[in-house]
Amino acid sequence: MEGKRPGWELTSVRNAARLLKEFSRTDRELGVSELARRLGLATSTVHRLLATLAAERLVERTPGGYRLGLAVFDLGASVAPHLDLHEAAMPVMAGLRHTTGETVQLAVLDGMESVYIDRLESPHTVRIFSRVGTRLPATTTSTGKTLLAALPPDELDRRLAHWVPRRHTPFTIVDEGTLRARLREVAERGWAENREESRVGVVSVGAPVRGADGSVIAALSVAAPTDRAAAPALGRIRGGVIESAAVISRRLGHVP
Repeated sequence: MEGKRPGWELTSVRNAARLLKEFSRTDRELGVSELARRLGLATSTVHRLLATLAAERLVERTPGGYRLGLAVFDLGASVAPHLDLHEAAMPVMAGLRHTTGETVQLAVLDGMESVYIDRLESPHTVRIFSRVGTRLPATTTSTGKTLLAALPPDELDRRLAHWVPRRHTPFTIVDEGTLRARLREVAERGWAENREESRVGVVSVGAPVRGADGSVIAALSVAAPTDRAAAPALGRIRGGVIESAAVISRRLGHVP
């Protein structure tokens, strides 16, 4: 007997997800009756689920029943690079947190937002609290500026055409000319800073992570409270971030 689920869950969606997860390397093809037995659902319900999933190419009909469709392969292919990135980055991020004692983050770019896909919190009592999946305006973060600076000029123009700046702190960049100048600096020197631009009292340093083809696929950063990141400490953090980003890049197959 299954336990109660939160009221907002859609039963049909959950059943569709459960159905898809029944397919595996050992069970590449499954029939309607077998799926109904495994899921504890009526065969008519399984028929409707399969018809809907087939229409979306998530499953396809075979002489012996059904198997996963090409759309599942497409979804898996889009997730695989992030899994490889996670595996390459986490040991290096752990080392960087150990040497800096501060919060270490890995982010990718989505539109004009920096999305944090991995994060290791500082062991200090005073921390920069957030979580994996957090989105912040790319223009206010060191990871975001690192990623924006790596875009081809025409792509940067396209994204900035839809940019609606909002002042989060007195230090947030809200002028396009200033932002472009800052991004040129980032591209030239190979690292970016966020000096209280997203949150007062927080600074960060970010550097690019490159894939095997040399393209920037993510950005690594260390964030710390301003009182722990004065000039000497910030310099050490910057060096650690740049070197760690290069190590992750090499683990991904990038040859400088």
